Amino acid sequence: HKIKIPTLKFVRVKEYGYIPKNVNIKSGTITKIVDKYFLSLIIEIEDTIKVTNTNTKGLGIDLGIKDTAICSNGKIFKNINKTIKIKKLKKKLKREQRKMSRSIEYPKSKKIKLRELKNFNKKKLKVQKLFYRLNCIRDDYNNKMVNEITRAKLKYITIEDLKVSNMIKNKHLSKAIQEQNFYSIRTKLINKCKERNIELRLVDIFYPSSKTCSCCGIVKKDLKLNDRIYKCCNCGLEIDRDYNASINLEKAKIYKVIA
Repeated sequence: HKIKIPTLKFVRVKEYGYIPKNVNIKSGTITKIVDKYFLSLIIEIEDTIKVTNTNTKGLGIDLGIKDTAICSNGKIFKNINKTIKIKKLKKKLKREQRKMSRSIEYPKSKKIKLRELKNFNKKKLKVQKLFYRLNCIRDDYNNKMVNEITRAKLKYITIEDLKVSNMIKNKHLSKAIQEQNFYSIRTKLINKCKERNIELRLVDIFYPSSKTCSCCGIVKKDLKLNDRIYKCCNCGLEIDRDYNASINLEKAKIYKVIA
């Protein structure tokens, strides 16, 4: 499978069937990530007729650190960063970063340019490859998660407007929040909802989804972050706080439609 690129002539493409046949290619971009080259194409296709969404069922999604996504239908998507595979890769990455930092100390003392050292470049490439692999695993997991959520016959999906810039101010949680990549999940949800004609609702950050009882509606103002079980003092309901938040998000009446 080949594609003709100006100045380079015909270049073999690794993945077969990714580029649609008999379409008008408008433009293309070649990018280099680590030691791989990627081709992005803008193609012209005919408009598809959107089928009217007759579904009535909605879904609330609470994004978090303990679990990536908790849905109001009871479905829980675990945190990929807590798996053994990711932990091993992160441990290996730290080890390679230490090796790379040690190799920087020598040229500093001898006043040698880093780009001239072959061993340093090899170690740098190893670190870049590990970073790339970690990002690919996380991105693939998020893609599969969003695909599974939007594949169900839904009328709308409701999520909370998370201000990540404020969340990462907590030094104990900042690294875990950055690894979750909430903005990427939200972007993927927007794209999939548009593709599958599902309304995506965004609830304000100040909406008390975790503090409100999903059964009687009373707001528990003294709920702390380390209280994982929500205990209602009015109706006696005991429920996981994240699951409780997802139910409240599904029931939310004040929201903004973003897709």
